[in-house]
Amino acid sequence: MKTIEIAKNNKISVLTLKRPDVRNAFDDAMIAELTQAFHDLKNEESCRVLILQGAGESFCAGADLNWMKSMAQFSREDNLEDSRKLQQMFEALAQLPMPVIGKIHGHAMGGGMGLVALCDVVAAVEGTKFCFSEVRLGIAPAVISPYVARKLSRSQMQRWFLTAEIFEAAQAVDMGWAHVYGDRAAVDEFVENTAEKISRNGPCAVRATKKIINKLFDEGDDIHTQTIQWIADLRVSPEGQEGMQAFFEKRKPNWI
Repeated sequence: MKTIEIAKNNKISVLTLKRPDVRNAFDDAMIAELTQAFHDLKNEESCRVLILQGAGESFCAGADLNWMKSMAQFSREDNLEDSRKLQQMFEALAQLPMPVIGKIHGHAMGGGMGLVALCDVVAAVEGTKFCFSEVRLGIAPAVISPYVARKLSRSQMQRWFLTAEIFEAAQAVDMGWAHVYGDRAAVDEFVENTAEKISRNGPCAVRATKKIINKLFDEGDDIHTQTIQWIADLRVSPEGQEGMQAFFEKRKPNWI
């Protein structure tokens, strides 16, 4: 695999996003590789915990700029298919039976926030910047929204989705988006210790407990179908086109 790396150490696996030159931003290749990796991990009974992290200066900056440029030229049908693949990646992560620990640093933006939302335990390095940035581009955080709703309240989503404000690690902990924050060494220690604690518990009991928690907040398949359609429509809308064009041209969009 070119865009990710998986290391296995006894009962604990570590998946690293490896596009550090673009802050581990998604493109179609990374989406495909992550989807396959999550499907493969789902069937590995020896894996009791997965640690998800990013190489380089950031965890995940969302969508890759070149990929975004190509999306701006897509038809609605192309955007539907593209959005469907993105949702399938998130759902493959959501369906993992083992707990996922997110080690987050640098930036977690846009679609990268969907990965954070699907981590069972989140540790953030001090100074990490989080942002649901989509509305700045004239689109919406549609595909990730059902997963974010498992972590944040409606009131919190209204603020952070609609303003596209940046919040940092300390605030992420206060609002329940992350569990702990600290310097890099403290976060590394917390993640290692938490993974070790989970791996010592009954493996079937841990998987059953995660399944119970997820079932309590199961939003059903219909919402995912709708979010795929919403984002496809927004990407091809005049506002979505203008937002992305303005972003690439480094100017204000025409609604400002």
